[in-house]
Amino acid sequence: MVTQSSDSGGMAECLRKIRTLAVNSALDTVMGGLAAIVATGLSACRDVPWPWWGLPALGMAAIGVAGWPFRVFQQHWRFAGRSDFWRLAGACVLAGMMVTGVLGLSSVMRAAAFGVAYAMVAFVIMAGARAGYQFWRSCRDGRDRGGRRRVILLGDGEDASRFLSLMPDMDGLVVGMVVEGRQRRPGRRLRGVPVLGQVADLPCILSAFRAEDELLLVVADPRFRGERLSAVLRMAQETGTQVRCMPDLSGIAGGGMAPLHPVRLSDLLNRPAVAPDGQGIADMLRGRRVLITGAGGSIGSELARQIADHAPDQLVLVDIGEFPLWQVDIDLAEKAPDITRHLVLADIRDAGRMERVFARFRPELVFHAAALKHVPMVEENPCEGLLTNVTGTRIVADTAARHGVRAMVLVSTDKAVNPASVMGASKRIAEMYCQALDVKARNRDDGHAMQCVTVRFGNVMGSTGSVIPLFRHQLECGGPLTVTDPRMTRYFMTVSEAVGLVLQASARGTGQQADGMAVLLRSGGVFVLDMGTPVRIVDLARQMIVLAGLRPDRDVQIRFTGLRPGEKLAEDLFYKQEILQPTDCPGLRMATPRTVDLAQVANIMDALTLACRDGDGARALDLVRRLVPEFAHNPHGVATPDTAGQIDVERNAS
Repeated sequence: MVTQSSDSGGMAECLRKIRTLAVNSALDTVMGGLAAIVATGLSACRDVPWPWWGLPALGMAAIGVAGWPFRVFQQHWRFAGRSDFWRLAGACVLAGMMVTGVLGLSSVMRAAAFGVAYAMVAFVIMAGARAGYQFWRSCRDGRDRGGRRRVILLGDGEDASRFLSLMPDMDGLVVGMVVEGRQRRPGRRLRGVPVLGQVADLPCILSAFRAEDELLLVVADPRFRGERLSAVLRMAQETGTQVRCMPDLSGIAGGGMAPLHPVRLSDLLNRPAVAPDGQGIADMLRGRRVLITGAGGSIGSELARQIADHAPDQLVLVDIGEFPLWQVDIDLAEKAPDITRHLVLADIRDAGRMERVFARFRPELVFHAAALKHVPMVEENPCEGLLTNVTGTRIVADTAARHGVRAMVLVSTDKAVNPASVMGASKRIAEMYCQALDVKARNRDDGHAMQCVTVRFGNVMGSTGSVIPLFRHQLECGGPLTVTDPRMTRYFMTVSEAVGLVLQASARGTGQQADGMAVLLRSGGVFVLDMGTPVRIVDLARQMIVLAGLRPDRDVQIRFTGLRPGEKLAEDLFYKQEILQPTDCPGLRMATPRTVDLAQVANIMDALTLACRDGDGARALDLVRRLVPEFAHNPHGVATPDTAGQIDVERNAS
């Protein structure tokens, strides 16, 4: 039954194409005959040795023959665009040359004049028929909806041209565009589209249309994002106007709204996306055995997906959670079935288990993403957080070094800078240990020791346990959205871009570096991702409400709950005494935090591990302060006056 249905559907599609081809051929050849009649009068062609119907028949035949090489009869009139009209012009010119040749061989006077007039008239009639059909369809579609579809573009002339070339069926629906530059005054036309005004005038522009008109605001400029896009979204919401975006890289198959997409939360980030250098990453990963800890988490799973794109020899996925590891495996089985994968259930705090894992798979590269990262939960369970983030990192690094791993990459966090939480302090200790290992390795003469590359960045959008999934859940429940403090800010980046830059930093840290970067790495430098400007969490909550088609403080309330244990109002990506150095890769910078002697940090970490395994949290925190003297613990979630004042100053300055 399925085969019969498929065959009948294919037959119907074939018959539809044949019918369209026959109708188009008939209409175009008839218009070719009509053009010959009009051209006879325009050119004063006389003494044709044929019956009265000879010239119309010649015109029909010429179009019928000339139209095939230019595929004129295969054009869909509804979606005819600029390239289709150019092909139509070529067919008309060829048809004019053909009739000129035939009349010349028949010794007809003014044959050339007739051929020129015929080509011009044929093009006008046939192009006019197509344009008229498109206009009729747009008007009919507007009547069917009880109003008219109106499209307003946001961008410049190049953006308008790009939109119209990708969306030819919407050409007749575009009523104008809004621009940013003051030099573009209302009344001017860019690429044939009238300028209605500036972006700031959007509320007045949108309100000027009839209530029954269906308005669609298309952001045709892919660079228009961040706070500017947020403001446009708020303006459009006031008038009930839908907003769609054009992607940066798009293609179109057929008509319709395929290239357009609703505004996404990532579009509202106050930073442009950075594309990593694929060649350097491919050279690092191709044919390598790669081990990823925490492979079931947000960062670890995305690392597995992106690494699989670069043809590693094997992927060893390590996680303590059975279900998240299974999810990653299912995803990779669909997207990269040819990559050899090994699923390893293991606790990174178990030294014996990690020893057996490394001995069995002998990885060449290790990406260490396993960590406990939920700040209040680690505050409630400090010994568990320290055992995982500190002791677990040390076990992985030491085991990797013993088994000849070429390089280990530590995924760190901005909470490690000026930490106020146990989680942040634990990640700073992990950074310090990996820094000490890396300094020792890079300053050895033989160059065979394992390198440790540390990459520090802020929040990733949508990661497990982060604020965005929480807001989504609260929206589904009708609100309210809970925000700890109206002044709280965080750095945000999409998970795919963050992982791409982690791989980029890994390639830079393990490959050939420029002289300045090599010096920084030998002195304990860490890579810091350029996170752009921080985002206020309350603004993020409002944006998510707007994207859901609701109104903040009216349809959905926002409730402030106060800081939680271990939280700060704002995070830092680097210490004040650090001097950020640019790298040869956009989106990557280097910082040089203080380093410690490897033996010294190892001794204190031994005592820290014993205290945590004995459940002595107070002793463990004392040892943490010895390693991280800048640790300003905030166990009760109190916003200190200094921090609050600093946030207000930074916000007013911006």
